[in-house]
Amino acid sequence: MEPIRLNKYLVDAGVCSRRAADKLIIEGKITIDGVPAVLGVKVTGTEKIVVDGKPVIVGEKHRVIIAYHKPVGIICTSDPNAQDNIVEAVGYPERIFHIGRLDVASSGLILLTNDGEIVNKILRAEGNHQKEYIVKVDVDVTEEKLVLLRNGVDIGDHHKTLPAKVIKMGPKMFAVTIIEGRNRQIRRMCEAAGLIVVGLKRIRVINIMLDNIPPGKWRHLTPAEEKKLLASL
Repeated sequence: MEPIRLNKYLVDAGVCSRRAADKLIIEGKITIDGVPAVLGVKVTGTEKIVVDGKPVIVGEKHRVIIAYHKPVGIICTSDPNAQDNIVEAVGYPERIFHIGRLDVASSGLILLTNDGEIVNKILRAEGNHQKEYIVKVDVDVTEEKLVLLRNGVDIGDHHKTLPAKVIKMGPKMFAVTIIEGRNRQIRRMCEAAGLIVVGLKRIRVINIMLDNIPPGKWRHLTPAEEKKLLASL
């Protein structure tokens, strides 16, 4: 293979766009045989090229999984014509899909990927995967209400929620971990307990934490995070 510019090589390998490749090079996130890449460098394909911690393997699909901090107001839809849709908000250089949903009034962690198989596996096994939220409500949360949420409440449609882990964090704030994913479940659980949600943020999906990702920003999963996530599916 004749030497070609690294950014074109990454485009041909389906890793990212030329613009995204140049940005990653500038940020020092691409190495060639262990050495940080520089703009304009050429490769032949015989080198070990690592992008943001992940080796580039030509001929195999380059899997992308990112963690995004969805702000309030962004809509979880793949419809490109929808205003404030999550795909446009993320602005990733190749086609990706959101895994699950957060309602428009909620914020926090949501995963996106270009691998439809991962989306299907996570959604099919929804009842086995933990999701953790920080909830702010309108009134003081009594121990009685915490016990009610922990034990499960009737949220309508003849459905009682499974037991949840609930930890009080302040007079009007608590953390809740669930393993279900019904539409607006946390809000409906709170309503059933006589509470009105005034703030809802998801901080964990399975083993992936929101941590310090600013609202509206995203990051790739680390190789260790991705390996653990895939092992849980």
